Amino acid sequence: MSEEHLAVRRIREGTVIDHVAPGTALRVLSALGVTGQDGHIVTIAMNVPSDKLSKKDIVKIENRFLRADETNKIALISPSATVNIIRNFKVVEKRNVDLPEVLEGVFHCPNPTCISNSSEPLTPLLTVVSRSPPKLRCKYCTRVFKLEDLL
Repeated sequence: MSEEHLAVRRIREGTVIDHVAPGTALRVLSALGVTGQDGHIVTIAMNVPSDKLSKKDIVKIENRFLRADETNKIALISPSATVNIIRNFKVVEKRNVDLPEVLEGVFHCPNPTCISNSSEPLTPLLTVVSRSPPKLRCKYCTRVFKLEDLL
């Protein structure tokens, strides 16, 4: 295999997150709550050559399948990412991430005094104020937060 090709083992079952913005793979893992302590094999390739993006990151998580709300977290960090669900070494589902106008129950409000962080039975609700750079507003305390505040 030449230097130009990426040599990363295929996975039998799980999720491949491709076309991740270069240098943001660790943020994606953090947003997904992936620590590596659950026993799943996680493969990260950062700043690899890409025809589409010049450079990209790739994240492979074996035996874990992303839900739609998890996909929304990736859209906030890397809007160009694609999520591939793998079963028996084959892509059975391919999703482009799409940042919705409202993120319901995806991130908690970082304001410790927000009512959504109390014992009240409220689902955190953040609206997108700006896509680039990403900024979100809490429905309950109305504070605006940057992506770094949420991770």
